[in-house]
Amino acid sequence: MKILALTLSLLATVTVARADWPLFRGPDGNGIAHALLLPDKLGTNSIAWAADLPGRGLSSPIIIGDRVFVTCSSGPKQDRLHVICFNAKDGTKRWERQFWATGRTMCHEKTSVAAPTPASDGERIFAIYSSNDLVCLDLDGNLLWLRGLTRDYPNASNSLGMSSSLTVADGVLIAMVENDDDSFTAGIDVKTGVNRWKLPRPKSANWTSPMHIKSGTTTHVLLQSSKGLVAVEPATGRIVWQYTDGASTIPSATVSDGVVYVPSRGITALQPKPDGQSPEQLWRSGQLGPATASPVVLNGKVFTLNGAGVLTAADAKDGKRLWQLRTKGPYSATPVGAGNLLYCVNEKGVLQVIDIAAPEGAIVSELDLGKTVLSTPSISDGAVYVRSDEKLWKLKKS
Repeated sequence: MKILALTLSLLATVTVARADWPLFRGPDGNGIAHALLLPDKLGTNSIAWAADLPGRGLSSPIIIGDRVFVTCSSGPKQDRLHVICFNAKDGTKRWERQFWATGRTMCHEKTSVAAPTPASDGERIFAIYSSNDLVCLDLDGNLLWLRGLTRDYPNASNSLGMSSSLTVADGVLIAMVENDDDSFTAGIDVKTGVNRWKLPRPKSANWTSPMHIKSGTTTHVLLQSSKGLVAVEPATGRIVWQYTDGASTIPSATVSDGVVYVPSRGITALQPKPDGQSPEQLWRSGQLGPATASPVVLNGKVFTLNGAGVLTAADAKDGKRLWQLRTKGPYSATPVGAGNLLYCVNEKGVLQVIDIAAPEGAIVSELDLGKTVLSTPSISDGAVYVRSDEKLWKLKKS
């Protein structure tokens, strides 16, 4: 009986962990969820709840257990910074914390100070803003530490706004603060907020986000810039390998089954090698160039969205184009998916569900949320979460 109880307990723990969406683009940073029974036919009855949000925000919601966390910025100068926690079940607010920005809040009118997506290690919530203010809270909203990175590094900013999201690996918080002047990525201790390392980076405005790749029990963090891609040890910041043939500074790379799909000269598929060797280029396709949205890999296919809203599917093994589907664009948000479904929300707030198993792909339903949406959706426990400046929606199978 004790063994059975322990087994059930472990299974419950795994289920909770797999349901969480703790980072930008999900637990693996690639926009893919381990979920079943997601909504395929959308309508107004698909809206489980909608919650009001203050100010502005492009950050995606993250979900830990039964809690949904969102960041916002408000005020004429967007200098009031918000972290808000909602109940996943009914959308009621659990708590809200507010901070004053200590860094620059200047940014392009299309974006906002609350552009980067927060992250969690399951015990803490880490939120960073375009002002380079970095906040650490526990799950109940108690402040654990905070840093004004612009005070530490006064020249670390750009005139259009910062938007690189956070990731966590091996007890280290990875913050990309890459810009035209004092450009760097920092590995920060999750418990203390103190730098473990600080790596100089190319001096160029960069809006991509870090991601991690696992090889057995080893985790490396991938940092993308206009120069290419580097893999670093999260504990030390040591560069393990490099790809130096250039890459986009807006859509980020994605990882699937150990292969890295980089927005570089279209899409370039890289297979990392052990012992610091340069990665092997498996294929490259100039027909797959993404616009703003990052590539997604699901069920053996690579998907990209171009500036005209055309969704292109290619074989993940060789990059050969399989089909194209015209959807309703334009897009700022990256698609997310699970099973045979891909969710694409355009800037006008129209969420489209794509059946990728159809021979030429097919839009099976859509829902007009009636608000401008620039944020990438999130998936947890059979639900899709979408946010605009004003609203946060939870969508479930009706």
